[in-house]
Amino acid sequence: MNTILVTGGAGFVGSCLALGVRNHYNCRVVVLDNLKRRGSELNLPRLRGGGVDFMHGDIRSLDDLENVGPVDLILECSAEPSVLAGYGESPRYVLHTNLTGTINALEIARRHGAGMIFLSTSRVYPMEPLSRLAYHESDTRFELPESQAMTGISPNGLSEDFPLAGVRSLYGATKLCSELIMQEYLSIYGLKGIINRCGVLTGPWQMGKIDQGVVVLWVARHVFGGALKYIGYGGKGKQVRDMLHIDDLLRLILYQIDHLDTLSGSLFNVGGGVAVSASLLELTRLCQEVTGKTIPIASEPETRAADIPWYITDNNKIYRTTGWQPEKSVPDIVEDIFCWIKDHEESLRPILNT
Repeated sequence: MNTILVTGGAGFVGSCLALGVRNHYNCRVVVLDNLKRRGSELNLPRLRGGGVDFMHGDIRSLDDLENVGPVDLILECSAEPSVLAGYGESPRYVLHTNLTGTINALEIARRHGAGMIFLSTSRVYPMEPLSRLAYHESDTRFELPESQAMTGISPNGLSEDFPLAGVRSLYGATKLCSELIMQEYLSIYGLKGIINRCGVLTGPWQMGKIDQGVVVLWVARHVFGGALKYIGYGGKGKQVRDMLHIDDLLRLILYQIDHLDTLSGSLFNVGGGVAVSASLLELTRLCQEVTGKTIPIASEPETRAADIPWYITDNNKIYRTTGWQPEKSVPDIVEDIFCWIKDHEESLRPILNT
């Protein structure tokens, strides 16, 4: 490979993957980003220091992508990642960034015969079926019993066979549409590509907010102070997510790049799985242990739009196919985020303490 393009490359996932790929391969790595998300500018010195080329541009503009020049591989990491995007506001930005942007990236891949690894999301799975699964409530979390009437679901998590019929948010819908169009491009134009449906991705350099990056937000509030609340499902903090450290995702992406020919056309669920999952209540206790601080957390019993009580990734397919599995635990993740915040406390304070 001569050139790898990382779209959304100044964001959390894009910047970490760009630096990891540049460190692993002797090739040019270019990131394209519009720097819309607050805090993404802090990644520019990291990228320059790691030998990654930055281009200020927008995935919605095909001309901006063409300005990169010939590419051999695209890591499509760009997104408006908020599940609340479009609620009470115009949907134009989320639609054009997540759908038109991916189509533009596919066009560049078609023109240059480039491969593409697309980072999709677990939010392609519809909300209503997930909300009506039979849950048990333990002392600290919602748990899923062994017996379920629906396919593609077990206490091990959601597999790729989980039904897709239903509403999933504009964010999830744009990502699902992008998956379908990418599959057509791979078939029609003979391109090589892989789709990864990622669960909660987290780790150092994520500029966490309440609607995206909640693990970093939780740790940051324990460091800096500020308001937190358990929202929905009785306000007890028992809703569960698995989480995947960015270093574990990087290991998978490097494997997929090296095996793109044999894995092309594959679609995988990718996440922390049962072993790397936590409820908000459990996450709070870990934050207290790691930071040595306890902060008040309010309770809001009413469930907000687009929320689900439980999501855990079933990694069986990706493990069977590649041997990959997460290595970093939830305590590892919280500790890494805490150390990063402390090491960059002054520059992160105005961004994470809002």
